[in-house]
Amino acid sequence: MNLPPWIWLATIAGFVLVLAVDFYLVARNPREPSFKECVGWVTFYVALAGVFGAGLLLLSGPARGGEFFAGWITEYSLSVDNLFVFLLIMSRFRVPMRYRQKVLLVGIVVALLMRGVFIALGAEAVARFDWLFYVFGAFLVYTAWKLISTSSDSSSEEFAENAVIRATRRLLPTTSAYHGASLTVRLDGRRMVTPMLIVMVAIGTTDLLFALDSIPAIFGLTKDPYLVFTANAFALMGLRQLFFLIGGLLDRLVYLSKGLSVVLAFIGVKLVLEALHHDGVTWAPEIPILVSLGVIVGTLAVTTVASLVKSSSSGPSPGSSAASSGASSSSSSSSSSEGERR
Repeated sequence: MNLPPWIWLATIAGFVLVLAVDFYLVARNPREPSFKECVGWVTFYVALAGVFGAGLLLLSGPARGGEFFAGWITEYSLSVDNLFVFLLIMSRFRVPMRYRQKVLLVGIVVALLMRGVFIALGAEAVARFDWLFYVFGAFLVYTAWKLISTSSDSSSEEFAENAVIRATRRLLPTTSAYHGASLTVRLDGRRMVTPMLIVMVAIGTTDLLFALDSIPAIFGLTKDPYLVFTANAFALMGLRQLFFLIGGLLDRLVYLSKGLSVVLAFIGVKLVLEALHHDGVTWAPEIPILVSLGVIVGTLAVTTVASLVKSSSSGPSPGSSAASSGASSSSSSSSSSEGERR
């Protein structure tokens, strides 16, 4: 779509406004949100994406609307899978429950900024170099193979600090305890960063690695930068509330990674076939967006139902205990740090 600059500006301003309200509510009353509150916010964000997609269907036709919905559902599903890693990070750093909302919200803002840069670079690259679609397709198939070949027992995974986190620890003096939600604190006349900043760096850099999968995946569904950006933005918004809403269910979605591997493999093959088609290979078909949407929704629906059936029949998984243990240790950490401040 050839859109005038004011539409881009209005869209970005709308996202900024919603995130600003969200940030204000978190900063005003840091706490663990209630189930009812999470359901309300997640419903609101999903409805917002639905209204936006319906508007595209009416104004731009079924092709553009279908591309948005396919991209949004794919990115949203990848975000749900990434929530388990966020849970590992929160437990690893023993983040107090009342401050997890702020960490997630800042992480989402950082993710949006980084993905905006990735999308701009990716759109310019695919516009200039058609062969990149072969690279993207091969990368997605390889990522799918890695996902499907790994163990489904995610509870045994450990979060390993990356080079950026280790460098931050070396360069910046860090306190051993949290000091509320503050990122820095002055102790004995010396300015130091708190573990809260390290956690935010961990969330932000981890999401950067996730973007390496998600950005090529959505470019396999639509080449329009506006649709790529809005699908990513809507997928990330509401992720904070979704974390608390389904945090206890994440370990029950045992087949989600397998379903996502099928989706990524399908999009990778779709990219290669369409690139071949545009290069004049007659036997290579173009896959309609409605077919893509059906494969994505159907695969994710089947794997979700199968996961819940499997979890129900096998009883509570070790991941639940690990998550509960992480939550209780976070709460005790919060209590001890509160005691120190008193």
